[in-house]
Amino acid sequence: MPGLVGRGFLRRRYARRPARLDGDGRLVPLEAQDRGLWRRELIDEGIAILTEVLPRPPTGPYQLQAAIAAVHDEAELAQDTDWPQILGLYDLLERLDPSPMARLGRVVALAMVAGPRAGLTACEELAGELGDHHRWFAVRAHLLQDAGEARAAVRAFREAARRTASLPERDYLTRRADRLSAEQK
Repeated sequence: MPGLVGRGFLRRRYARRPARLDGDGRLVPLEAQDRGLWRRELIDEGIAILTEVLPRPPTGPYQLQAAIAAVHDEAELAQDTDWPQILGLYDLLERLDPSPMARLGRVVALAMVAGPRAGLTACEELAGELGDHHRWFAVRAHLLQDAGEARAAVRAFREAARRTASLPERDYLTRRADRLSAEQK
C-alpha cells in the first residue's frame, strides 16, 4: 500500500514544482505560490489514488502525510486551506509516527488554528529534539514574526539560514531576515 500512496504523493509533489521557484530561481513558500501554475491533472490523480486507499485499513503514516498534502492541494487559495483538518491529521500522524518532523508540522498547523503564541509554546517543546535543525529555527522565526517579535524573528531566520545546506532555502531565509531587519529601522 505505501507504494500506491507514495506514487500519488509524488504526483502531487511534482505537480507543485512549477510554482516552487520564481523566475530568478528563488524559493517561493507554499502560501505564496501561484496555484495556477500547479499541474492540476497530477494533483487530481494523486487525490484519486488517496481516495481509493485511505479507507483501507490499516491507515499508516504515508496515508496521513498524503492526506495532509491533499488538503493543501484542494485549497484554491492559500487562505482557504482547511487548517483544522490538517491539525487533526497531524494529531493522528503524531500518534502513529511521533517523529520530530511530524511534530514540527503539527506545530505549524496548531499555529494556523490557535495562533502564533500556541505554536511558539509547542515549538519550544521540540527544542531539545530539533533545536539544532534549520527547520526548527525557520518555523520558530515565522512564528516569532507573526507574534510581533521582530528582533527575535530576525535572529531565528539568520540561524536557520546558517544551518541549511539548501542554497534556495538559505537565500529565502536571509531575504526574510534582511527585509524584517530593514522594517525595524
